[in-house]
Amino acid sequence: MSRLILFNKPFGVITQFSSDGKHATLKDFIPLPGVYPAGRLDTDSEGLLILTDDGALQHRISDPRHKLPKTYWVQVEGVPDEAALEQLRCGVDLNDFTTRPAEARVIDEPAGLWPRTPSIRFRKNIPTSWIELIIKEGKNRQVRRMTAKTGTPTLRLIRWRIGDWALDGLAPGEWREISI
Repeated sequence: MSRLILFNKPFGVITQFSSDGKHATLKDFIPLPGVYPAGRLDTDSEGLLILTDDGALQHRISDPRHKLPKTYWVQVEGVPDEAALEQLRCGVDLNDFTTRPAEARVIDEPAGLWPRTPSIRFRKNIPTSWIELIIKEGKNRQVRRMTAKTGTPTLRLIRWRIGDWALDGLAPGEWREISI
């Protein structure tokens, strides 16, 4: 039977078990041998990371060809207008590639959200807002590049869901094994 681990990766943790000498690693949180991340999450991003000991499952979760939707809650600088949201929905030209169409909508700050350490930068005269963004790919720093290109740079990025799996009830640094 395959193992499947849901982990709420805190800000500043690298998505690997070996140390780079600067950051906390998965080894600092998950004392299980033989599991590996299905995909990556940048050091400065937070949220759901799935780990498994099943190579085929790991591939199905992380490979964009399987079009598994990934839901992100993105705190951005400014307030996106309808044109910016429509650009996200249609696909954003990032010069080296154009993103697939995404689902994008402005949301209220998610209820029960944990504080980030360190906190995001605060600018008295520039408001922030939240976007829920659902994509079916996941190239390097893609969400950050998409929001920057549409005029609302990312301040905080939380991956909430991958397919049917979500962070429900997991605090930063916590993990749970689920049956599949």
